[in-house]
Amino acid sequence: MASIETPTTDSGRLLRRGLRLEYATLGWNVVGLGVLAAAAIQAGSPALAGFGLDSLIEIFASIVVVWQLKGAHKEREAPAMRLIGTAFAVLGAYLLIQVAVVFATGVRPATSGLGIVWTSLTFVVMLALAWGKIRTGHRLGNPVLRAEGKVTLVDAYLAGAVLAGLALNALFGWWWADPLAGVVIIYYAAREASHAFRHTS
Repeated sequence: MASIETPTTDSGRLLRRGLRLEYATLGWNVVGLGVLAAAAIQAGSPALAGFGLDSLIEIFASIVVVWQLKGAHKEREAPAMRLIGTAFAVLGAYLLIQVAVVFATGVRPATSGLGIVWTSLTFVVMLALAWGKIRTGHRLGNPVLRAEGKVTLVDAYLAGAVLAGLALNALFGWWWADPLAGVVIIYYAAREASHAFRHTS
């Protein structure tokens, strides 16, 4: 006879799934830091350097969510949401500065095959992880996991924007395409930071 899952066992299963998703995100981004650093230095690409910082923020956000999920206490939700909101704000502020500097200086990065391959893979992986986190967080009733899923979604969008910039630069020499695409990410990051801080009030 098949066993019947109780709400408690179902919550435990979902909690373990949420933790596995966070550990997978941490592993991918830790590896990504090394790959992006090598690619950014090789190509002199501010976009790849910025994407490396985004990976650092994603690592921070994942650690915050693991802390909250392992505690499983309601009182941890507000500080966790504030930390994630701060991560969004830092990401948006950095990208705003990066876009301004790139347009002001006219820095023209070289083509980066390694950067194109890694951002392509990251785009697909982060979309899958974001979908899993948002869905699991919704079923758990955990706003922190859902919010961090949106951080991962931003990471996927940013990977797509960087990939587009790298590809257009490689194909047509359009060096300005990368920072221009970053403007979309700035808007999204600002919106999600605002949402996270409102949730704590």
